[in-house]
Amino acid sequence: MTAETSGNPWATLDELMGIEIAAHVTDDRIGALAFYGRCSTEDNQDPETSRGWQLGNAEKFVGPLGGRVVAEFFDIGQSRSVPWERREAASKLLAALKDPQRTWDALVVGEGTRCWFGNQFSLIAPRFAAYGVDLWVPELGGRFDPRNPSHKMLMSVLGGMSESERQHVQARVRAAMDAQVVNEGRHQGGRTPYGYLVVDAGPHPNPRKAAEGFRLRRLEVDEVAAGVVRRIYAEYVEGNGDRAIAAGLNRDGIPCPSALRPEQNRHRLADGWQGGTVRSILENPKYTGFAVFGRSAKHEMLADPDDVAAGHVTRFRKASPDRVVRSRTQAHPEIVSVETFTQAQLVRRSRGAGGMSGIARLERTRTTGKRTYLLRGLIRCAICERKMQGEAIRDGSYYRCIARTMAPGSPALAGHPKTVNLREDVVVPRLNEWIGTLFARDNVGHLVRSLLGSQDGHPDSQHEAVRKRLADAEGRLRRYQDAIAAGMEPAALVEAVNEAHAQRQTARAELANLPTTATIDEAEVYAMIDSLGDVSGVIGDARPASLAKLYADLRLRLRYDHTEKAIDVTASPRVVNESVRGGT
Repeated sequence: MTAETSGNPWATLDELMGIEIAAHVTDDRIGALAFYGRCSTEDNQDPETSRGWQLGNAEKFVGPLGGRVVAEFFDIGQSRSVPWERREAASKLLAALKDPQRTWDALVVGEGTRCWFGNQFSLIAPRFAAYGVDLWVPELGGRFDPRNPSHKMLMSVLGGMSESERQHVQARVRAAMDAQVVNEGRHQGGRTPYGYLVVDAGPHPNPRKAAEGFRLRRLEVDEVAAGVVRRIYAEYVEGNGDRAIAAGLNRDGIPCPSALRPEQNRHRLADGWQGGTVRSILENPKYTGFAVFGRSAKHEMLADPDDVAAGHVTRFRKASPDRVVRSRTQAHPEIVSVETFTQAQLVRRSRGAGGMSGIARLERTRTTGKRTYLLRGLIRCAICERKMQGEAIRDGSYYRCIARTMAPGSPALAGHPKTVNLREDVVVPRLNEWIGTLFARDNVGHLVRSLLGSQDGHPDSQHEAVRKRLADAEGRLRRYQDAIAAGMEPAALVEAVNEAHAQRQTARAELANLPTTATIDEAEVYAMIDSLGDVSGVIGDARPASLAKLYADLRLRLRYDHTEKAIDVTASPRVVNESVRGGT
């Protein structure tokens, strides 16, 4: 028996096989949509304006097709490089996809490059498709079709263009700011360095910005804080370490930067000076009066190296030297001279290049305790040349040098007793007697002649110390080279050779930048002595605060030899480069 067929055999076959031919749909009406947009804080427009034009673009795009926006999601202050999951509005949008009661079935954006970056679209689109939500992108001219390879390629290109655009904007802005610093010395903002105030510098040179009320800013010296900065540099060059300087500032009740300006240091506790605070001041070249820009830079790194889709996070890191720029001329008043700043950097490099021995040269100090030690920071052990630390033993004040606090392997350990002790009340009376005799009225003429005569042929101790370090580094390098030539494995000496080489380079640079010793005349010596005031009156009064100030003005240096039970005393008043020596 033969089955009957209709006039259309394909229709009969389709019916037998259960195949249904879809009718051609001509209705492209979209319906209700959600809108998403984004505005970064770095844009040169306000968020309301940015939202307005992006929403306007979206409505013009879908309006002719019957689309109407019924929900809005707009991120403010979010970089396009941040994944959608970490954007506030975008994360709410992704959560709304799971809501079966949502009032929209499609999403439209005003500009694709604003919303997607790199490979973000390829990570987001499948989630929308899984919940039956269409994506309308103006750059595609319509709805994104996940089965269309051309659409996937175009969106991949769009993400690359977005990333490239961001990088070009960053490069142009940075190049412009570099040029402003180099050519104009313009202050680029940020937290004001301690010791300066930000003041008005006139209207903005850009006419449009000037019309909007923008003005330039420049740095002016805050005299009170600037005096503290100068003190920090002076003490550091004289040999005090970061923590020793911080302890002295706290002891004198000087407010730390975060306590002085809490409004720009909300992330700080304002709990006093710290070693890190002193270090940041010592390493800031702006105190020389030149504008310096780019010392710190934003670095983007993966939030999770095992999950690239989690995106990047931004961290501030110290920039490489080639990224730092400096103005050609002085941009604001200086607080310390270029020579002083350079000397401080050479001292820091010298200490850093010395490894444990360099750290051992740092001045130590105690940050706690209320007892006054008149000779704090002034007296050194003759064996190891370290400062002796004040300590209360029973009812007396002592200065001690303890062998166990020395760097392991130090040559001074061989002849160093376990503890070297010196009573303060044994030293101070004899020290005051020596100072009183030195500055007695009938002895001033002899003192002046001694100071003037000491300038002729007196060796510069600072230059000599640097030359000694240079000779020591060069000698060690020669010994290492001889050892390698004799057959020693070079790899075993790499660290030692690098350390000696760094010390040699530092000593050479320091020697080249040391100021030459200038001579003074008789009038200057008398002026220096007059500036000290009534020395005999201070010694007779014997108040600890007055005595401590006198010792500081005289720049006393004491060196205790425990084997001979003797102290070698040196006074180097600040106006004079030479010294007066004595013993007690």
